[in-house]
Amino acid sequence: MSELHTPHAGDDRAADNDVVSLLMRQHGDIRNLFDEVEAATGEERRDAFRRLVRLLAVHETAEEEVVHPFSRRSLPGGEQIVEDRLAEERAAKETLAALDDADTDDPKFMPQLMKLRKDVQEHARAEERYEFTHIRRSTDATNLAAMAKAVKAAEAMAPTRPHPGVESGAANMALGPVAALMDRTKDAVRKAMAKRDG
Repeated sequence: MSELHTPHAGDDRAADNDVVSLLMRQHGDIRNLFDEVEAATGEERRDAFRRLVRLLAVHETAEEEVVHPFSRRSLPGGEQIVEDRLAEERAAKETLAALDDADTDDPKFMPQLMKLRKDVQEHARAEERYEFTHIRRSTDATNLAAMAKAVKAAEAMAPTRPHPGVESGAANMALGPVAALMDRTKDAVRKAMAKRDG
């Protein structure tokens, strides 16, 4: 049943040298993975859900480390914009934490997933509207590319597809819980940012 896999928004292989394009692509990947979780059953649903959780964890961590600090410093009313986004992220993270240990076959799983999807999509729309458009207007190509590099370092922590030749379930389980993944992502992003500033 693997023909269920939705095309990933990044399959066009566009150069990720603009942080806004890269984050928009991740929003597309996240939407596709929600579709995949909904359409799949059994082990395939579990696998798609694990990939969704990882991408969400990494995406939010990258935003907290890369996008929000820039918005606070550079956007008019940036402080309030970031506070609003963080409140949305907290709500999504609470639902995500409740789902993290959930059995994807449990009848309660789909209603919770739908709530998470709604929270995540509203948050993504708000980011695109209040942060992303302004970021592009208020900085240059060099800075957009530098921020993209830091987000790419985060993205490497949560591949949305299994590596060729690796049984995806085993690979995903080996990555450990979401909290540990977020910590590793923060470290990767900070290293990438330090290279830029150093």
